This record gives sequence, structure tokens and C-alpha cells, in this order.
Amino acid sequence: MENRRNFIKKTSLLSLGMIGYSFNLPIIKNVGGVDISVITYSFQAGTEDMETIIQYCLDSKSDNIELMGNHVERTIGMPRSRRDSADWRANVSMKEFKKVKKEFDQKGINIFAYKPYCMSPRNKDEEIEYAMKATKALGADYVTAELTDETNTKRISYYAEKHDVKVGYHGHLQSTDIAWNFALDNSKNNYINLDIGHYIAVGGVNTKETLLKFIEDNHDRICSLHLKDRNAPTETNPDDRDNKIWGQGDTPIKEVLLLMQKKSYNFTATIEREYPIPEGSNAVQEVIKCMDYCKSVLDS
Repeated sequence: MENRRNFIKKTSLLSLGMIGYSFNLPIIKNVGGVDISVITYSFQAGTEDMETIIQYCLDSKSDNIELMGNHVERTIGMPRSRRDSADWRANVSMKEFKKVKKEFDQKGINIFAYKPYCMSPRNKDEEIEYAMKATKALGADYVTAELTDETNTKRISYYAEKHDVKVGYHGHLQSTDIAWNFALDNSKNNYINLDIGHYIAVGGVNTKETLLKFIEDNHDRICSLHLKDRNAPTETNPDDRDNKIWGQGDTPIKEVLLLMQKKSYNFTATIEREYPIPEGSNAVQEVIKCMDYCKSVLDS
């Protein structure tokens, strides 16, 4: 992925006639051999302005991202009502998403995955097909979607295969060791978007040891994993699943990163800052702290 990002930066500068021009581009690269990325949800879940998100990426030196749909769709014209949004997705020109790709490319930012909220059972077929087309227009490697039921997974698989797009399924508190079995068996285009914080927050048989084994056993079907720190519930406190500042919860972020480093896994580890922002800080500063946490583990 690092070589691809460097290629994008170089070709972007060539297209701008600026190859001899020197300025600071984002510099996140493989850290100790592990590819580190950022999901734009980390910056501001409700932000709907693409230029703001681009600036947050630049400010945090985030050059490889999983791009949330709401962080671009409104900017390029999607209406706010659900019905009108569905119609817009069914008819929007992919030229608009090629323009989005160009905007990010020119800033040295690679979009490795696209996550629009339009692939649930309640969404229309046309919206799922839109997600596939937009992913390709953005030059992304994957579209990511929530892990849902088997009927909806079959529907997504049909359009993924039709458009030759890989789908990474994201699990929440249904993240057991067998949760992805149907999706993986249903199509070779289906992959695991593993959230290690959600996995640990399930509790019970989900432990640090089973998480590490799950990653080892399924590494060739993991497209990316989300890094966050959540607590595991206990008998005395069964509802304690809160997101914590990294290093303060029960999720073995350090052990997962070291496993990726030791095994030279080529999927990306994606920073997802979901814990409350401390007083006096902001989302960009916290993403930088999360990156520094990764560096402290992998560069030691």
C-alpha cells in the first residue's frame, strides 16, 4: 500500500505540473512494517463537508483513509431526505466521484476503502449498486458495510461480483469467531473488516487470546481491521463496554500490532478514534495521539 500511495502522490504532482515543487505532503507510511490508516469517522462523525475532512487529513498527516460516505455525498449534491437520497444514489454520475478522487489524490491522500451508509436490508438495490460503482470510481480497494443477515449478504454479493468489487464486512457486538462464516463462504469477493474493540466488548468467550488466534486463522480474508480500545464486560459490571483512550481499556491493541508486525500481514490497521475527546483537545489531536501510540509500539 505504501508504494501505491507514493505512486499516487507522484502522479498527482505530475498531473499538476508540480513535480519539481517541494512542499510537505502527508507522511504516514508503514510503521515498523505495519500499514496504518485512518477512518474519517475518527475526525467528526457528523461532518458533511469534504474540504473539512481533507483538511483534517492533512492536519493529522493521514494519507491512507477509509472514507465515510457522508463525508463526501452532501458536498457533491446528495439531498437530505432518505427517499431523495436513494433516488440521488441511483442516478448520480460517477464523474462526480472521479472528481472526489482527484481532490484527494492532489493532496496525496489515498482512499483505500469507501463506507457509504446504503447497504442495509432497508436500502434499495440501486443504492447497493451505487456503492459498488462509487468505490470503483474512487479507486478504492474495498467497499465496507455492516455485517447483516444472509439474505442481504447474498444481495450485496451479487452486485459485488457484477462490478468486481471487494466487500469488507464490519461487525459490532455480533463479532464472534463464526460471525463472518456465511459471508466468506458466499462469495470470494467478501472479506472481514475486523473491529478489535467491538470483538473484545462482546466478552464471554471473546478474549485477547481468541482475538489473536482469529486474526492468525483468517489473515488472508481480513481486508482491514479497526483499532480502538473498549472494555470487556464483567460479571460485576456487565454493561461496561465503554470506549477508552488507547491503553486504558481491555483491547490488546499493542499485541495485535505486534502480531501484524511479526507475521508481516499486508492488510491495514485503521485508526478509529471513537472515545470522547478530552477537554482542551480536538479530533485531529487525538488521531495524532493514536498514531503516536502505534509508533511507540512498532518502533520500539
